[in-house]
Amino acid sequence: MIEEENTKPDDPPSLRQKAAEVIAASLETYRSRPFSFWLLLCLSSGAMLTAFPASSLLSRLYYSDGGQSKWILSWAAVAGWPLPALLLLPLYLLGKASPTPLSPALCSWYALLGFLSAADNLMYAWAYAYLPASTASLVAASSLAFSALFGRAVAKNRLSLSSLNAVVVITAGVAIVALDSGSDRPPGVTARQYALGFALDVLGSALHGLIFALSELVFARVLGRRSFHVVLEQQAAVSLCAFAFTSAGLAAAEGFPAMRREAARFARGGEAAYANVMVWTAVTFQLGVLGGTGTLFLASTVLAGVLNAVRVPLTSVAAVIWFHDPMSGFKILALVITVWGFASYMVGHTSVKKTSAS
Repeated sequence: MIEEENTKPDDPPSLRQKAAEVIAASLETYRSRPFSFWLLLCLSSGAMLTAFPASSLLSRLYYSDGGQSKWILSWAAVAGWPLPALLLLPLYLLGKASPTPLSPALCSWYALLGFLSAADNLMYAWAYAYLPASTASLVAASSLAFSALFGRAVAKNRLSLSSLNAVVVITAGVAIVALDSGSDRPPGVTARQYALGFALDVLGSALHGLIFALSELVFARVLGRRSFHVVLEQQAAVSLCAFAFTSAGLAAAEGFPAMRREAARFARGGEAAYANVMVWTAVTFQLGVLGGTGTLFLASTVLAGVLNAVRVPLTSVAAVIWFHDPMSGFKILALVITVWGFASYMVGHTSVKKTSAS
């Protein structure tokens, strides 16, 4: 008589085993890159997660304390273009890097990205004029969806199921904010102005995702991923072009004389407070964009979009604390959904990397 062997399926891995696998995969990923890579990636990510929320809050402060011109706020954002150039100068002087030759193709890319950045800044300036900072940041989380889609279409990044899931979930969060548009409309803002600010916030987020994807394309096909100094070169050149376009628009709108009038009637400090807001808007915006450009140079457009979405809860909570923005149940639900979408992307992306590695 032949005895049948009792075969039973393997037991599912325990939580401790899963944790050990995650730690092992993380260590393997860490060892696959030099320390300088992780240092630059941490600095770039940190700049995005701190400077962008600060820039958003300063934009809202500009309007709440008496500022009115969208062109002036857009101009202040790119007025800090010398900052990446100053960071780049020591690398040239010490012989650590050499300037990239300016070809007609590269100049055309810089001009295009500069024009798109100027338009993007103007759209966000309109959005923050009519939306609370917490709402504007929640709507701007849609940039993750656009970053994933444009990253796939332009930079040929892989679009996994987890990425699509995050796109759908975060889009649902933006839709929930739209349904709750009547509860947090600032005083003096009409329903039409609120709708305009909401629409321009979404369009600005779409343009933001396109700029990320085009920047990654420039690194891949024109500049090359030679050294991190090309990030500083691109940021300085693109910001200078954006500064030129925005300055032309500000001059046409007679915005330069309006700066003095705005500064004179600016609340809580007058001209000194106005100058502080302008300077720190320029600094924080440049640091945030530099962090985003560095992230997509070191990693991908999608990761830059993910980090751009992560700053949403930071900005929303800070806006509730400092500006006493209303936080309705719909907005809390949208915030939870946005964080859930980000988490689902990260878990799915980690699983994809682990599967491809094995």
